[in-house]
Amino acid sequence: MAKEEQNLLEKVVSLCKRRGFIFPGSEIYGGLAGFYDYGPLGVEMKNNLKSLWWKWMTKEHEDIVGIDGAIITNPEVWEASGHVKSFVDPLVECKKCHHRFKADDIEGDKCPDCGGPLTDPKIFNTLVPTRLGVIEDEKIDAYLRGEACQTIYLNYKNVLDSTRVKIPFGICQIGKAFRNEVTPGNFLFRQREFEQWDLQWFCHPSEMGEWFDYWKTERMDWYKSIFTNPDNLGFYEHEKLAHYAKKAFDIEYKASPIGKEMEGIHWRGDWDLSRHSEYSGQDLSYTDAETNEKFIPNIVETSGGVDRTFLFLLLDAYQEEDDRVVLKLHPKLAPYKVAVFPLLKNKPELVNKAKLIYQDLRKDFNAVWDDRGNIGKRYYSQDEIGTPYCITVDFQTLEDNTVTLRNRDTTKQKRVSVDEISKIIKDKISQ
Repeated sequence: MAKEEQNLLEKVVSLCKRRGFIFPGSEIYGGLAGFYDYGPLGVEMKNNLKSLWWKWMTKEHEDIVGIDGAIITNPEVWEASGHVKSFVDPLVECKKCHHRFKADDIEGDKCPDCGGPLTDPKIFNTLVPTRLGVIEDEKIDAYLRGEACQTIYLNYKNVLDSTRVKIPFGICQIGKAFRNEVTPGNFLFRQREFEQWDLQWFCHPSEMGEWFDYWKTERMDWYKSIFTNPDNLGFYEHEKLAHYAKKAFDIEYKASPIGKEMEGIHWRGDWDLSRHSEYSGQDLSYTDAETNEKFIPNIVETSGGVDRTFLFLLLDAYQEEDDRVVLKLHPKLAPYKVAVFPLLKNKPELVNKAKLIYQDLRKDFNAVWDDRGNIGKRYYSQDEIGTPYCITVDFQTLEDNTVTLRNRDTTKQKRVSVDEISKIIKDKISQ
């Protein structure tokens, strides 16, 4: 990793901790590798991001419905999916410093950290095991789900039977997944607990190519609509494919100083429904009501990382300009849409007027009150967390009911009527 790129990542990590986006998990106990907590600003931004995705999937496309599946399923699910056998990696350990590594990541037979000798590779499974039951000797073994999509396959027939959808249609979901990563790292990029958004699109086998290309384009267009610099996004085509796949592409954040993969567009064919039909003994075929044709639907999957997207959005939006740091986030993603300042906090008439404006704006937006320090420092603070607009209430406000509205990206200011503030911001955010 180049020094400049490393510095960018370090700056974003520092900003996330300092400003309340992301905290190390269990930090007061020394932390736990691969786990992070979202702070007050982080959870607002993440919720905005997930809300945009959900609205885009279920409101802007026909024939897509959502579910929220359980994190723990019958353990046979992971036998059927192939994870028990295929979710494995060879692991080596340094005999000197006892650091562990994936064998595939090591060149030679020496520890990359201290140069010590390595053990022979041992196989481990990245599924996270758990045990269910009250009595210790009677507990059953299970797994936290290694990917969120399996519960979509499990509920495919339930969705068909309980709604009016018919082939082609999609089921989408946002949910947690867990992997016992040997080497979690690079901040949010590789965690042991993470969140995914998935669309599984069920279609006729003869239409797979058409739908694969459709969703590949749709997903890239969506990502470009929310990134500050859409030219930093691109496709990576996989050459090594799963046995059931004809195509697989990643949507990448090409400017990333760490890993680049953000979402995969996968040709899954009839693999998943066929396997679950075989292992469960349930008929998961589909019968076309018009032609009477019976077939196992094929699946186009779009599966992305919510946390990775969150991280790449921050890396992409982070800029240093003159004497300020600014997150040029899309206004729809910004934790706060508008900040309200009284010019002076020791003037009751200004504070009272500003409070009225603030309380009114809170009905429509996530607004923040700030009366700390001078106006310049308040602007700097709001720029750093990505707030698109700042409003200053001054003595002219008391005379003509106008305020100063400042734009985060341009730093330009203009006087606007208090009665027009809400509409102006709504129009700006909807662009």
